[in-house]
Amino acid sequence: MTGRRVTVIGGGVLGLSLAHQLAAGGDVVTVVADREGADTVSAVAAAVWFPYRSGSPSLATWLTRSLARFTELAADGAAGVDLREGTVVERRPDVDRSWAAGVPASRGATAAELPPGALGGVRATLPVVTMSRYLPWLRARCADAGVWFQRRSVRSVEELAPAADLVVVAAGLRSGQLLGDDTMYPIRGQVVRLANPGLTAWVIDDDHPDGLTYVVPRRDDVVCGGVAEVGSAVTEPDPETERAILRRTTELVPALVGQPVLSRAVGLRPGRDAVRLEHVAGHAVPVIACYGHGGSGVTLSWGCAEAVAALAAGG
Repeated sequence: MTGRRVTVIGGGVLGLSLAHQLAAGGDVVTVVADREGADTVSAVAAAVWFPYRSGSPSLATWLTRSLARFTELAADGAAGVDLREGTVVERRPDVDRSWAAGVPASRGATAAELPPGALGGVRATLPVVTMSRYLPWLRARCADAGVWFQRRSVRSVEELAPAADLVVVAAGLRSGQLLGDDTMYPIRGQVVRLANPGLTAWVIDDDHPDGLTYVVPRRDDVVCGGVAEVGSAVTEPDPETERAILRRTTELVPALVGQPVLSRAVGLRPGRDAVRLEHVAGHAVPVIACYGHGGSGVTLSWGCAEAVAALAAGG
């Protein structure tokens, strides 16, 4: 038990995962955030374990560790994590399948499992996370581990120095502002959530000719998406974008035709050319950065949490 005082800035899936990991290692952890998890971009995620719009030399390790952790959590029905089979559609000959190397029982998709125009695909069983259940569950596990929570806005890392031996910045898009990093940019996403007619299989079609398309059935709904508008910070749903999403997703999964809309949402993914996970010098308190995950915050969350804990311990 180190007794080190650690403040984590950010209450989304990364912040909560980091807090839990650090508290489990004996740190006295406080999460400081200006919004609840349900109001973060994490809550908008379709949340199937799959790398999207992220990059780092350590990506493979983070992916593997997160996959293992989510697979373990699927045994806890209260966590909101389910292992479900689905298809990643490939429409380019040079597609990168390295993500599938550590996925047990993944295989090439058959022609019958692919939509028209696809060149190939991967069939795999992956964790699907119902975020409306997972985020409250994770926050409760943090509280059980002794994590404290403060609801407030942080203007600078320095203001936390008197009460912290270490600060971890995991505040999504705001992380760049806090650390003077101008390499961050928003990647706007929009989803529409439909009633589930009994689907369990997910489909990801990143290179659909009419735009990014995915269908992810969860416990309470089916998440249909999407868009990846680099540089856009518009947070209101666009009706025309929604109509286009529904057109693509119902063509891909006809069983969705006529299903009622349960909700809709927009999220600004924290874009960066590569995830930043490192010590940051020049502040009144030791700082570790953990941000820039793009659309893979959920997918990389546990792997990055373990990496931050190791970095904090001098590993």
